[in-house]
Amino acid sequence: DPFVEKNKLIYQIGTGEATLALQAATKVINDVNGMDVNMGCPKKFSTSGGMGSALLSDVKRACDIISTLRRNLSNKPVSAKIRLLDPDDPRPTLDFVRALIRAGANAITIHGRVVGDESHTMARWETLVEVVRQLKQTESVPIIVNGDLYTREDIREMKRRTGCDGVMLARPALYNISLFQKGEEEGGPPFNEQERKEDMPLPQFQTTNHKGYYGYNSPLLHSRTKIVQEYIAHCVRYRAHSKNAKYVVCEMMTSRRAPTNRTPFFNMGFEGGQTIQSVCQVRSLDDLVKVWDVKWNIPLPGATSTVDNVMQSTIIGKSATTNNDKDAETAGDLHNYDDRYFLDPDRFRKERTDAVDAALASSNDGAKLNGDEEEKKTEDDCEAGMIGSTDDGPTTKRPKL
Repeated sequence: DPFVEKNKLIYQIGTGEATLALQAATKVINDVNGMDVNMGCPKKFSTSGGMGSALLSDVKRACDIISTLRRNLSNKPVSAKIRLLDPDDPRPTLDFVRALIRAGANAITIHGRVVGDESHTMARWETLVEVVRQLKQTESVPIIVNGDLYTREDIREMKRRTGCDGVMLARPALYNISLFQKGEEEGGPPFNEQERKEDMPLPQFQTTNHKGYYGYNSPLLHSRTKIVQEYIAHCVRYRAHSKNAKYVVCEMMTSRRAPTNRTPFFNMGFEGGQTIQSVCQVRSLDDLVKVWDVKWNIPLPGATSTVDNVMQSTIIGKSATTNNDKDAETAGDLHNYDDRYFLDPDRFRKERTDAVDAALASSNDGAKLNGDEEEKKTEDDCEAGMIGSTDDGPTTKRPKL
């Protein structure tokens, strides 16, 4: 939405090589307000291409990407999002961040976990706090904090302890995006960055049920049911693919990727009694609209409206099914999502892991067999004087599942 996102849109790029990063950036730079380089994603699809967290072990390449973008995109800021490099020692992370800043980074976001940490375990706030404190003593670029900031109280405490310039939210925003509500304008207690209170040990703070004006049940938070309904209305407005919409709604409903010490404090109920099981049964946007009883859609960009009258024109009796859905039905749906991803995630993960391991083992056995046959053929050909020696060996590719 250009009307809403003007001057606020940052484009995050996954890249492992400076030249390709610049080629990609130049295609979008006139439509965005800044570039961010993902240096934190630990997923194999990212690291296998030298992207994401693979850059954390190659500071020279990471800095080359930043400096190349800064040299050629001088009118737009360039930032990076990273992870902690060590679970306990702040020095490796400090050294890496300072190298990025010297390369020209305009801002750095630090996620409070190391590669290998699961999302359902607590973020390493103690190490994160120490890293950010030291950076704020010596560096002038904005330092942004990320990791398990599920309440405004978490955000207040993190900013108070570190002096960070801002926070970045991912899963907490899926849980309840109205977490971005500050509250000062609505008669609540002042958001005083300088206020001091006796420091509670961070692990204890992370496992505390924050109550009051900025806690888990803050009056600033909007109804999660209405938030999901509004999201679905946006999907109808932008003709989103129904399975993408369904996936996001399921992520908004589940706490499976939240730290287990936090989930007891979450309000996971919905006013209409909707469940993940009921959402998993939908096959179109029409179904999703009915399950969530969505009776309105979102005005066009630039329309003047208040929070109370944003949802205006009725869509009851009209089809919300998009051309994307109809095209998929005609051509064969390529969005092959398995509902067990949400309904039985532990068993689904194990099955997928076993399938990948078995396929890789089969692929490696096949590559070895082919390699042995090729080696024997090469020996025979060499003895016959047909070809010379070669240093090229067989290549093992990740199998398709």
